[in-house]
Amino acid sequence: MSPLEMVLITLAGVAAGTINTVVGSGTLITFPTLLAFGVPPVTANVSNNVGLVPGNVSGAIGYRRELAGQRSRVIRLGIASLLGGTVGAVLLLVLPSSAFDAIVPVLIALGVVLVIFGPRIQRAVAARAESRGGIPDHGVWWVWPAVAAAGVYGGYFGAAQGVLLMAVLGIGVADTMQRHTATKNVLALVVNLVAAVVFVAVADIDWTVAGLIALGSVVGGQIGATVGRRLSPHLMRGVIAVVGITALVALLV
Repeated sequence: MSPLEMVLITLAGVAAGTINTVVGSGTLITFPTLLAFGVPPVTANVSNNVGLVPGNVSGAIGYRRELAGQRSRVIRLGIASLLGGTVGAVLLLVLPSSAFDAIVPVLIALGVVLVIFGPRIQRAVAARAESRGGIPDHGVWWVWPAVAAAGVYGGYFGAAQGVLLMAVLGIGVADTMQRHTATKNVLALVVNLVAAVVFVAVADIDWTVAGLIALGSVVGGQIGATVGRRLSPHLMRGVIAVVGITALVALLV
């Protein structure tokens, strides 16, 4: 690997770490970059996952202020992400990539639609829940299985996992977009970490690639926390929608 390729992979890690902290879908930057430099697809996928974990930690730390008061919620939903991420990582190792080719674009498109129309849907969900005693702190009943399902997807591939999580949290949990972003960062960290543990144990990892992405993503995580905190809820939804649509186009083309 040439010095220029190393620099470009590190910069891709910075961009991915930034995007992952604000929205998600940083994989759509790092994964194609690795493929362009001749890294085999499966090796690129698992090495990228391992490399982005430190960036997830950085982003979660950057949003630690918004995590205040969410301990029980994060623990409850984190268990869902842990289970889902484990299943997704195992599926990556035993199933052909074509198995998810049809469903992944559908999930991303659904996530974008739910984010855009989230406030209207959330009001309807809240009104229904209010007649039954209000929305629990951890969200309505379907939030847990939906987070687990997003974890399966995240452990398998991960691009736009954040879009799906923000859609689920924005509709099913009564809180602000910034606090949802903080929760999303922790849940994505759990998924990527458990997948990384599985990959380290059984998969072929290019540790040079993983290290370069890790270095860049840590820096990007702090950049993303600074930028994301300044976005208004409407602008945040717009950014999520744009990233989600970009991810959809990238996967379909």
